[in-house]
Amino acid sequence: MLWPVLRSLLFRFDAERMHGAAEVALRSIPAPVARRLRARVPPELRVRCLGLDLEGPIGLAAGFDKGEVLAPGVFGLGFSHVEVGTITPRPQPGNDRPRLFRLAEHRALINRMGFNNAGAEACAARLAALPASARLGAIGVNVGRNKTTPNEEAEADYLACIERLHPWADYLVVNISSPNTPGLRQLQERSALERLLQACTARLRQLAPRKPLLVKLAPDLEDPALDEAVDVAVAAGAAGIIATNTTISRAGVAGHRWAAEAGGLSGAPLERRATEVVRRCHARAAGKLVVVGCGGVLSADDAYAKIRAGASLVQVYTGLIYGGPGFVRRLHAGLAQLLARDGFRSVAEAVGADGPGARRGQSPIEARAP
Repeated sequence: MLWPVLRSLLFRFDAERMHGAAEVALRSIPAPVARRLRARVPPELRVRCLGLDLEGPIGLAAGFDKGEVLAPGVFGLGFSHVEVGTITPRPQPGNDRPRLFRLAEHRALINRMGFNNAGAEACAARLAALPASARLGAIGVNVGRNKTTPNEEAEADYLACIERLHPWADYLVVNISSPNTPGLRQLQERSALERLLQACTARLRQLAPRKPLLVKLAPDLEDPALDEAVDVAVAAGAAGIIATNTTISRAGVAGHRWAAEAGGLSGAPLERRATEVVRRCHARAAGKLVVVGCGGVLSADDAYAKIRAGASLVQVYTGLIYGGPGFVRRLHAGLAQLLARDGFRSVAEAVGADGPGARRGQSPIEARAP
């Protein structure tokens, strides 16, 4: 294959510089070209989720498009949904460089980007300018607080982003789990999370009653804290959980030259824990929330494991970096084969198949559809 050879060449250059080059390339692809580039998705991969009809379960996780709004180029790669962000109310440059590191032998990344983005106003303007023809899938917007905002005032930052960005988002995500904004993960503690999610869901119900709001959790939460977070999300009226963000653990990469770098680890070393979190969140939610699996998806087998654990949708980022432009196409083909092998006629039938008391054909995809 050509991609491994090209990847070995590209990996000789600075990771963030290559990310910038990819942004330029994707931004240059017009909608008609992107539409032609999109490979046909097997019909059994179609999902109805969060009130959205999606061609398949595979989406691009937040962190790749930091508010530049790279659609339709990103959709041309085959994603059914793209999550933009994390977006903060005010522009911020993020952390000092270098802040993105490849751990190629582990198929992993470490990043400490720090929510670098141009702010909610700039992102809203770009989304508003996006023609309908460029929306080849769903666009979610992931929001957070500015680095200089203390947690005691974080609610105002999240509400400001929701108010400014909700008209152009198919769904919104409250990000409280990045390890790269000091103190942010403290918002996952029960009392803080209750206040924040109740405020965000209440505001979104006023602005757009049928628009879903999700919360993104860290893989480093202990199981009792995960259970609490799911309970809080259900009580607050959230539509779903994204499991998971990056990890501060260095299990599986100890001894690597970059292992001591601060930041969140993503990629293959995170796969097992992220799938465990999906399974626990799915079981705890008992059909009351959609679970979106994210973390360590580098193959169709990885994506399928998350679906069987309880994920209605699956998001990728690091897998795209290592898998290249044909990555999503390969995931689709592999998922279709795995579903057929196990006798499932759709993704919905496979959701939660490995969970306790699983029952074929019953999934939160339909349960949460408005």
